Amino acid sequence: MRLSTRLLILAAILLSLLSFAKFQHCQSIGWAQPGTDVHECYTDISALFHERSLDKGQWVYSSADNAVEYPVLQGTVMWLTAKVAAGDINKYYYINIGLIALLFIGSALVINKLKPELNYLYIFAPTAILALFINWDLWAIITMLLAIYWFDRERYLLSASMISISIATKFFPIVLLFAIAVIFIRNREYRNLIKYFSVTIGLYVLINLPYAITTPQGWWRFFDMNIHRLPDWGSLWLGFEIFKIHISGFNAISLLATLLPIMAALLFLFSTVKILSLAESSIFFLAIVMTFGKVYSPQYVLWLTPLVVIALVNSKEKLSKTLTVFWFWQITEIIYHVAIWTYLSGHGSENHLIPRSTYGLAIFLRFVGIVAMVISLARQHRLESSTSLKKLTATKG
Repeated sequence: MRLSTRLLILAAILLSLLSFAKFQHCQSIGWAQPGTDVHECYTDISALFHERSLDKGQWVYSSADNAVEYPVLQGTVMWLTAKVAAGDINKYYYINIGLIALLFIGSALVINKLKPELNYLYIFAPTAILALFINWDLWAIITMLLAIYWFDRERYLLSASMISISIATKFFPIVLLFAIAVIFIRNREYRNLIKYFSVTIGLYVLINLPYAITTPQGWWRFFDMNIHRLPDWGSLWLGFEIFKIHISGFNAISLLATLLPIMAALLFLFSTVKILSLAESSIFFLAIVMTFGKVYSPQYVLWLTPLVVIALVNSKEKLSKTLTVFWFWQITEIIYHVAIWTYLSGHGSENHLIPRSTYGLAIFLRFVGIVAMVISLARQHRLESSTSLKKLTATKG
């Protein structure tokens, strides 16, 4: 079932309105805790407005210990929209969710270009309704998708520029450089590899340099927090701690646990008969980083869903099995979404709505869901490569 462009835009608008309705209750209660957790409508947009002095017009990187915990372009968006809101939290919220809704519609149109035959999956994935307005992730997601779109069409300068902007907004897309390197190396396009990486790194440095020079401590806070972060909400590592499994040398172990699957993904991408496109191979690296990272925020599913959709092989024979896994994974994400807000509703008090162990189980269920999804994607590409090899052998025979 493929949606026409008009229906796709209409569906994206409808989904944005449904997500708005989900978050609207929290606006009506003045973003008060624990109501934002109880009604599962917490958003960083309102929470950080006062916490990071955005309501006072303070520059987001001027404080060494209270700068925003995001890369520079997202911080700049937060500051500029706060300036327009002029201290009004509701105005600030509406401005930001309006822009995010537009970005969501735009990302749906990019998905329509990358995977038109499966565009409905991105729109109708229920996790988007739940997580759309939790954070500013769509600013980086759309530029990541544009980088993938232009790379697959060999518009490498545009792609490198977009990936650099995306990294300077949310940093996650840096792992796509692994997939990009594999494609260039397998095609023996070493000159393009050097050019692509040079543009990406050069533009990233150029974007960050003014911030690093003028407010170095505030600029560095994002990196410092992630380097020294302990097991945080949603992470596999917190799940271990909940069940009394303590990891000694956490930072080294978590890094190793991320690097080993990345190496496995690299070996897989180098071994397929068909060279997978960036659109098809990106999901493996992003899923690994988010699965084994120190934190898993509920809105991270917004990154994974479009990449899963564009990685799906559009073959009736293979798609039916993979779609079953897709919906299973989506259900695990929904269960986790409900579990974290239910648990946080009573966190720090005696009014625990669910036991800590139940929240821990939700973490591991989500882990099973995304691992099953990634294995299914890898298997479909492996089968496709085997089929291509058999056809090639038969033709030569």
